[in-house]
Amino acid sequence: MSDTISQSVTPPAGQLDLVRRACARLDAAAADEAGIPTLAELAGELGVSPWHLQRVFRRHVGVSPRDYADARREDRLRAGLRGGESVAAATYGAGYGSSSRVYEDAPRRLGMTPASYARGGAGARIAYATADSPLGRLLVAATAKGVCFVALRARDADLVAALEAEFPQAETVLRDDEAILPALEAVLDYLHGQSPHIDLPLDVRATAFQRRVWQGLLAIPPGETRSYGDLAAELGTPGAARAVGSACAHNPVALVIPCHRVTRADGGLGGYRWGVAAKQALLEREKAGQASGAS
Repeated sequence: MSDTISQSVTPPAGQLDLVRRACARLDAAAADEAGIPTLAELAGELGVSPWHLQRVFRRHVGVSPRDYADARREDRLRAGLRGGESVAAATYGAGYGSSSRVYEDAPRRLGMTPASYARGGAGARIAYATADSPLGRLLVAATAKGVCFVALRARDADLVAALEAEFPQAETVLRDDEAILPALEAVLDYLHGQSPHIDLPLDVRATAFQRRVWQGLLAIPPGETRSYGDLAAELGTPGAARAVGSACAHNPVALVIPCHRVTRADGGLGGYRWGVAAKQALLEREKAGQASGAS
């Protein structure tokens, strides 16, 4: 029997043991600049084929072995900076061979420069604007990089409180209608049914798995829905419906990343950050828009 065929029927318990051993190896390697093995090297050490390891690892962890290792390095970097280490010490302690590499990729890794992150978010400047929408008062906030927060509430005071709670260490959180107007109008166009989706630059921090879930949400066409379990299966992680739900709940730019398009397997709406009524209205508006577009 070939290697691929024999491994394709590995019992679940054996798969979990394989994933645990792979994670342990990657955890140990994450602190070493040259220590993260390639997929082929890791598979060889564990005695399986690269194809099998990649498939089983994604199924149980939700990301590839390389994405997992990168996330562990990022965790080490954040922990070092939060612990008071210098940027250089935290960088090398996390296994990065060059601090310049970390600075170049800092917006994606940290949402700000390493020095700013080490000071608890000092330097992060957030502008916001509010407006009436079909679903109540709307707030859109952004950094210079892109939209970082979207919220729906009954009152502006509650919207601003939610924004400040999301970014408690921001240096400034100021209203700036002119700066936010293009993003605000894009979201309003969507809510008024004038645009089927929202295409805006984003500044959101997420785990590797959250990023995969959010990408999956963006792939769901307007007017359609998926169950949490269906989306988990589409991402190659069957059985991870609860984790998908958690990723949706931690989406700070709901509407822009459409987590309202995910529902329960029994047809129920499930939860939504800005209320079930808003979720129902969004789905009905999208379905109506798709139907009118097809007629």
